[in-house]
Amino acid sequence: MSWLIDFLTSALWVILALGVLIFIHELGHFLTAKWFGMRVERFSIGFPPKLFGVQKGETEYVVGATPLGGYVKISGMIDESLDTEQMDDAPEPWEFRAKPVWQRIIVITAGVAFNMLLAGFIFGGLKWAEGDTYIPMDNIQSVYVADSSIAYDMGLRTGDRIFQVNGTRPQRFSALSDLDALLADTLTITVARGDTQRTFVGPPNVMTRASQDKTPMDGPLGISFLPSVVGRVQSGMPADSIGLRPGDRIVRVGSDSVRFWQAMAARIEASKGAPLAIAWVRPDSLRDGTPPDSTAAPVVQHLATGTLYADTLRAREQASGRYLVGIGPATRPMLESLYGVKSVAYGPTEAIVVGTKDAWAYASNIVTSLKRIATGRDDLRQNLGGPVRIAQVTSQAAEAGWGPFWRIVAILSVTLAVMNLLPIPALDGGQLMFLIYEGITRRRPSTRVRLVAQQIGMVLLLCFMAFLIFNDILRL
Repeated sequence: MSWLIDFLTSALWVILALGVLIFIHELGHFLTAKWFGMRVERFSIGFPPKLFGVQKGETEYVVGATPLGGYVKISGMIDESLDTEQMDDAPEPWEFRAKPVWQRIIVITAGVAFNMLLAGFIFGGLKWAEGDTYIPMDNIQSVYVADSSIAYDMGLRTGDRIFQVNGTRPQRFSALSDLDALLADTLTITVARGDTQRTFVGPPNVMTRASQDKTPMDGPLGISFLPSVVGRVQSGMPADSIGLRPGDRIVRVGSDSVRFWQAMAARIEASKGAPLAIAWVRPDSLRDGTPPDSTAAPVVQHLATGTLYADTLRAREQASGRYLVGIGPATRPMLESLYGVKSVAYGPTEAIVVGTKDAWAYASNIVTSLKRIATGRDDLRQNLGGPVRIAQVTSQAAEAGWGPFWRIVAILSVTLAVMNLLPIPALDGGQLMFLIYEGITRRRPSTRVRLVAQQIGMVLLLCFMAFLIFNDILRL
């Protein structure tokens, strides 16, 4: 029964996110059409079959059973309904086709504009509510580089200190995973190694490589600074039995010294449950004067940085086949305490400005990503997600809290805006393409041409959607 509750909860979050995006998009078309005196026959959230609707004035407000889109049916316009009954008659003053080209362009692009405004508003609201807190790059003295990662193949190694990304000194460590960096024409990372600086160049298909990464803890390039500090201890597991506590720093596993979480975890995994010596330092601030709760008291040595403990344990095999000892990585507050943070607070006006810039930055990154796919630099299957993938990331964000959920909604809103501008007849971009042609040539494409184009566009979209769904399933 729990799986059913989890499924329904995830579905509700996804429906909420899509409902907000579709409503805002169609509201843009609706309001501008009304503003210019056009008759709106139907405002639909979702596609047919119709679940329910209500008629108010000249407009029927409908909720459809297919929550993957919506539409506003404007009199005198060929749209998703493929209705051409009015097209043989002389245009009425309230019809879409009777209005000047510039008004029709505004109506067609209003959905995209409203989605961008929504994204800017959400990003701005989050900046205002949460501010901006980050770990400065200057505070990270060395990094861990995962074997066989993009960074490792570029030439970076564990112990390097990041100096520049794409020729610029980044303020925050998160710059290594920003799309701005990954989508650069040529990714370069300059590191300080010993007394020298070295610059390494990324592969042309860096986004495809990043999308195939199966170790998100390392970031999309395989670079992390996560220390071997214990963030949590699971009751009843081997780590608990020898007295490990949150805040302890593991410094040795077997005969190997460790500084980073991933190196420590790999060494524990490799033990396959054999007896494994482990040593850790407990900062003096965590000492309470009592020995750890352990059946075999560990060796104790007092150091300048705290107290050193050592003991032996066996990793326990899990159902997944992995060998674990029952500890989790350092929490965000622990990392902030270890490395220090910078915080920026925003007033409401400044937050909206910053949020709008974030929305435009995401739009630019999506356009760049599409260009890379179109030119063959990145793989289509690895870099585009469909409804299944959207459902995954939305439900995961919702589990993390309201902030991450609304951030995903804002990103999806930008994505919806950009994708709707593609010159495909069934999308706003296709309609815009016809209007631009009409504005330049002063000639309107025939009803037959527009109808056939709309039908072809809808078939292409349905095929593309089927491809994305199938691709999402294969990537699960």
